[in-house]
Amino acid sequence: MLNIENLLLRLGGNDILKNIDLSVESGEVVSLIGPSGTGKTSLLRCINLLEAPYAGRMTFENDTYDFSKISQRDKLRLRRQTAMVFQQYNLFKNKTVLENVMEAQVLVQKKSKQAAYDESLDQLEKVGLRNKLDSYPARLSGGQQQRVSIARALAVHPSVILFDEPTSALDPELVGEVLHTIRDVAKSGMTILLVTHEMRFAKDISDRVIFMDNGQVEEQGTPEDIFNRSQNPRTRQFLSQFYTPNFEI
Repeated sequence: MLNIENLLLRLGGNDILKNIDLSVESGEVVSLIGPSGTGKTSLLRCINLLEAPYAGRMTFENDTYDFSKISQRDKLRLRRQTAMVFQQYNLFKNKTVLENVMEAQVLVQKKSKQAAYDESLDQLEKVGLRNKLDSYPARLSGGQQQRVSIARALAVHPSVILFDEPTSALDPELVGEVLHTIRDVAKSGMTILLVTHEMRFAKDISDRVIFMDNGQVEEQGTPEDIFNRSQNPRTRQFLSQFYTPNFEI
């Protein structure tokens, strides 16, 4: 479904991502873990071209893109197939919950307002916010705002959802409701790429886990491979700060 080869992201003369190879199968949940500043968010932003890679190529749903010569048309095509859930929600403050979820459907997908309305109601029901249609973001908790963002992402029916540390801006008591919603999205069969510092959640929800450090993929494997049987000293050092693994020696 998604295959990246030799991705290089260079910003201000610095190599942020170096020779990244990554593949994701349809319906797979892949978590990206690793220290802050190591390029995990940048990788997500490269996939939907919020960042422009310097080199490499990506095959997505049978279309191949050369990062060194991406056209505006390519960017639009890719962004119609992906949806990103950001750390800071990125809701329009002057629009209601319903209007926020409808916006991309009407303006980007050119749906009728009635079709966008019906779709938005369905997705807000799934995230438990059907009773907040007319509320504005300022009247919602952080967890509720993030669930609106998830409903907005689901409403455009993307091929893959990119979650960028979706709980990092939340108070600890609100994290659980967002993780529960992401778990429901995963159970629906949606393809997910998730950047997170919630190690136990990553271990539980993922089909595959990728450990990144210094702009590179250092190790990848099943959750058991990474969390309990890692042979990479850097992976083990990182996990020892967040998670108490039962490594098999």
